[in-house]
Amino acid sequence: MNLAVDAPPPDDSLEASLSLAIPTLPQSELPSQTQSPSDARAAIRRSLHASTLDGVFAAVFSNATGGAILSGFFLELGASSSQIGLLAAIPMLANLLQPLGAYISELTTSRHLYCLWIYGVSRSLWLFLALAIGWTTWQHGNLHWLLLGTLVVAAASHLLGALGSAAWMSWMAVLVPRRIRGRYFGFRNSAANLTNLIAMPLMGLLISHWYGGSIQGYSVVLGLGIVAGIISLAFQGFMVDVNPQVQHNLAATPTTSDETTSTSTQTSLIAYLVFFTGWTFAFNLSAPFYNLYLFNALHLDISLVMLYNSLSAGANLALLMLWGKLADRFGNRPILLSMGILMAVLPLLWLGTGATPWSIWVWFPLLHIFSGAIWAGVDLCSSNLQIGIAPMQKQSAYFGLVAALAGISGAFGTIAGGFLAEIDLIGGVLGLFALSSILRLISLLPLVFVQERHGQPLSQLMRMLFPKVEATEQKLTGI
Repeated sequence: MNLAVDAPPPDDSLEASLSLAIPTLPQSELPSQTQSPSDARAAIRRSLHASTLDGVFAAVFSNATGGAILSGFFLELGASSSQIGLLAAIPMLANLLQPLGAYISELTTSRHLYCLWIYGVSRSLWLFLALAIGWTTWQHGNLHWLLLGTLVVAAASHLLGALGSAAWMSWMAVLVPRRIRGRYFGFRNSAANLTNLIAMPLMGLLISHWYGGSIQGYSVVLGLGIVAGIISLAFQGFMVDVNPQVQHNLAATPTTSDETTSTSTQTSLIAYLVFFTGWTFAFNLSAPFYNLYLFNALHLDISLVMLYNSLSAGANLALLMLWGKLADRFGNRPILLSMGILMAVLPLLWLGTGATPWSIWVWFPLLHIFSGAIWAGVDLCSSNLQIGIAPMQKQSAYFGLVAALAGISGAFGTIAGGFLAEIDLIGGVLGLFALSSILRLISLLPLVFVQERHGQPLSQLMRMLFPKVEATEQKLTGI
C-alpha cells in the first residue's frame, strides 16, 4: 500500500512539483534557503498521504449527500420521476460553472485557501437540510417543503462545489509527480472505493433501523457525513500549498510557453476535448438504464441487482492499483484506448440476455465484474491523461472547460437515452445498448491524435499483456 505514496528518486516531474509547491510554504515550516532535497521529498510525501485521507473522508460525505442514499431519502419524501431525474441532473449541470471557478481561482494566491472556502461552505450547506429534517419530523410538518428544500440545498452545494473542482485538480496536478501519478491515483481511488463499499451498507442499515423512522435516520447519516466532509478538509491543511501566481510565472518561461503553443500540444488538447465530450454522451446514453432493464424488463429482485453492483465495485477496487502501475510504465493513452474499446463492446454483450438461470447466475455477474475491472482503467487513465497533456499556463481553464462540456454532453446523453429507450423502432432498451456501443467506438477515434509526453505506443502494452502472441508471431516470421 505504501508503494503508491512513497516518493521515488528525484526526476524531472518531482523537481517540477517541488519548484511550484515548496515556495508557497511559510518560511517557519520549510525554509527555502536551507531546503534539502530529502526534506522537499518528505513534504510531497506528506501531502500525498494527507490527500489520500482527504479522499477517504470525502467519500463518506459523498455517500451521505448523493447516490443511492440520497435517492432513497428522496423517494421516502414522495418524489416523482421527474423530480428524481432533476436531482440526478444537478451534478452534471453544475459542471457548467467550472470554467468560472477556474478563472476565479487563478486570481488567488493559494489553492488551499480557495478550496477550503469553496468546499467548506458548500458542504456546510447540508447542515440546513439536516436541521430541517429534524424540525419536520419533530413537528410532523409537510414533507413537500422538505422535498423542495432538498433540491435547493443539493443545487446550491453542487453549484458552489463546481467552482472549486478545477482548482483542486490543478493543485493535485502540481503535487503528484508524473512518475508515480498512475500508482498514486490508483491507490487513492482504491481507498475511496473501499470506503464506499463499507460506508454505503452501514448507512443503509442505520437509516432503515433508526427508531425514529427512515427520514429521521437520514438526518443522522447526513450529520455524520457533514462531519466527515469537514474532517477531509482538515487533512488538506497538511498538504503543501500551491500559489497560482508562481505557476503563472513558471509558465511564462520560454520552454513552457513553447510547449503551450506548439501545434502538437494544441492538437492533443482539442482531440482530448472532442474524445471526452463524445465519450461522456455515448456512455450516459445507456449507463442509467442497465439497472432499469434488470428491474423493469426482467423483474429481478433488488438484492440480486445490489449483488451485481457489489461485484462490479469489487472488481474496480481490485484492478485500480494494477492499472495505475501499468499507466506509469506505458502511459495513459494506450490503456485508455485498449480498455476503451472493450468498454465500448461491453453493451453488445447484453443483447440476447433474459430472465434465464444462465443470464442471472453466470452472465450478469460476469458482465458486472468485467465492467468494473475495465472501467477502473478507463476512469483512472482518462483523468491522468487530461492532467498530463494540459499546459501549466492554462491548466485550470482547460480542466474547467472539459468538465463543463462533459456535464452538458452527459446530461443530454441521459435525456436522449430516456427518450430513445421508449422507441420501438430501435428495439427499446437493448437497441439503446447497441447504439451506445457504436457511439463509444466512434468517440475513441480522436485519441489517435493525442500525443502523451513520456507515453509508450499501444503495441508495447500489447506485447507485455500477450507475450505468447508475440512469441508465436516471431516463430511464424522467422525473426
